[in-house]
Amino acid sequence: MTSSVALGAPGVYELPEPPVHALTGVRMDACAFAGVAPRGPARVRTTLPDGVTVIRRRSVAVEVGSWDDYVRLYGAFEGPGRLPWAVSAFFDQGGARAYIVRLVHEYGDDADNDTAVAHGLLGTVPLRARSEGAWGNSLEATLTFTASPLTFYAAQSTTTAVALATDSQLPAGALLRIGSALRVVTQVIDVGLGDGPETLRYATLDVPLPAAPTAADVVEGTFAVDDRDGRAETFDSLGLSPAHPRYIGDVLQDESELVEPDGAWDDVRPADASLGAIVTAGFVDGLDRYADLVPGDAFDAAWIPGDENDDLTFPAGVHCLLGNDDVAMLVVPDLYEPSPVPPDEDILSPPNLAGPTFERCADPPAQPNQAVDVPQLVNLMLDPTLPSDLETITALQSQLADLAAYSRGFVVLLDVPPGLHDRDILTWRTRFSTAFAACYHPWLLASRLDTSYASPVEVNPSAVAAGIVAQRELAVGIPFGPANEIAAEIVDVVDRVSPQRHAVLHQSNINVFLHEQDGVTLTAARTLSRDPSWRQLSVRRLVTMIERALERRMQWVVFEPNNFELRGLLTQLLRTFLRGLYQANAFTGANEAEAFFVRCDDSNNTQQTEETGQLICEIGLAPAEPLEFILVEIARAGDGTLRVGDTGG
Repeated sequence: MTSSVALGAPGVYELPEPPVHALTGVRMDACAFAGVAPRGPARVRTTLPDGVTVIRRRSVAVEVGSWDDYVRLYGAFEGPGRLPWAVSAFFDQGGARAYIVRLVHEYGDDADNDTAVAHGLLGTVPLRARSEGAWGNSLEATLTFTASPLTFYAAQSTTTAVALATDSQLPAGALLRIGSALRVVTQVIDVGLGDGPETLRYATLDVPLPAAPTAADVVEGTFAVDDRDGRAETFDSLGLSPAHPRYIGDVLQDESELVEPDGAWDDVRPADASLGAIVTAGFVDGLDRYADLVPGDAFDAAWIPGDENDDLTFPAGVHCLLGNDDVAMLVVPDLYEPSPVPPDEDILSPPNLAGPTFERCADPPAQPNQAVDVPQLVNLMLDPTLPSDLETITALQSQLADLAAYSRGFVVLLDVPPGLHDRDILTWRTRFSTAFAACYHPWLLASRLDTSYASPVEVNPSAVAAGIVAQRELAVGIPFGPANEIAAEIVDVVDRVSPQRHAVLHQSNINVFLHEQDGVTLTAARTLSRDPSWRQLSVRRLVTMIERALERRMQWVVFEPNNFELRGLLTQLLRTFLRGLYQANAFTGANEAEAFFVRCDDSNNTQQTEETGQLICEIGLAPAEPLEFILVEIARAGDGTLRVGDTGG
């Protein structure tokens, strides 16, 4: 232990406090959503580790903590697709964290890749909207130059340098206005005065002056941008040279959610020393290319196992989530489009013609036709009632389930394709056999007050289920099954399942939403596994949580000496961790010995194991399954009375 202390002369040294090793659980409530949005991060500019190469990542996962956060980045209900309905339903149920993957089309190396991005020209400063879409055409940006007097010593200044006070905060890269000339400060250095300790700070200029300055101003920029839809940004105290610590190009690239530099910005300065404001006339060329989207855009066709561990490879589509160890659930509301979401202009309620007195009925005035066609996801439209389309849908969902099983970190929540008869639903279900997927039926009807939709809209049941799963975890913990919960903001189901049908679907591990007296209720939380041990979603999530906790909290074990002391410490930590879960009713068993075991001793760590640098620790668990059935016995006694009692189950 003394090897960690730097020893000098003989004496007494204080040993540092030993590191505290603790093992705690991790959160499993974050859900990722992949779908179509009118705006938001996509084709994100990323610099490779070499510091030079810049690429565009088609897909990125961005965390949002509320519905308002989502709207700020991705817009609300103005586009096609069900992503906003899915995300809003998740937060309505009580979800707290979501990761959003905006799906855009893969154009490969086609130069047309950039035409979907809105462009604008701010003086000599090329800009583009932060993300593709017609929304960027509404952007308006302003760059204003301001000047403030600079305090300096005129007598000590020269044609190539300005003498400053030692405590001056003028940075390199600052732009100075000296008379009618503009000069950039290339460096700021301290120079001693004679043999004494006094110094002056000199700011050297990029271009010599005709004469030593007698007055100077510091020129800074203020950049403002507004999308004229409630989103605006302002950045001030901006430098106009790449050497400046708040260089405008870097600030916009790193901090703006609306715009980014388009290409290299080598020199940003006013055309002259008058310092007037330059205003863009507006951005152009932004396009919504919804019609180009195909089901394959939800994935990365070039992905191979292991790419998520390569610093030079950035998987697209849902594959970009493989490197994210925070996501515990995945919902893809726009994997396909069973029917388009109707535009709100088409389903507004007719005008109310009622008046204060009874009068003869009048015909309502003709409603104006919609002037612009609403874009649709034409290449994502698949009809589940057609065998060929159903086969395509099933193949896409199987690809998601396989990805979740490969990840072993998240569970994908699937929607039973709408419009199927029960026999077809059961046939569809036979295509899946994994504990890393769960399915939900039927589709739900949602209504929100913050939209102009007059009629409820069909919403993916998986999104509502994800919110219920997250809310249950935050309220009572992972071990408790996320079922028997009323769905918030859901007014009805598309298909009202009868008790007889429900019994058949439940036995096939299909989680059903029922329309009941109190509202729409999620009645089960099963996976699509055929193994009874992994039948319950809570069991799969509990084991995944334990695996994540061990992987995150036990990295300190690497390079520790593999000896009796280490194995004893690991055993103690694991027992304490599992004991806490047992006390929280996560495991079954009358005592700890029946609920779990930890084995990390000479029986599984032989001399050969130690010589190969391995440490083996075995954990056994008996997860508690949620109670699903209560059997009630009704018996008639000889005297004619009835006795009612439950028999457990």
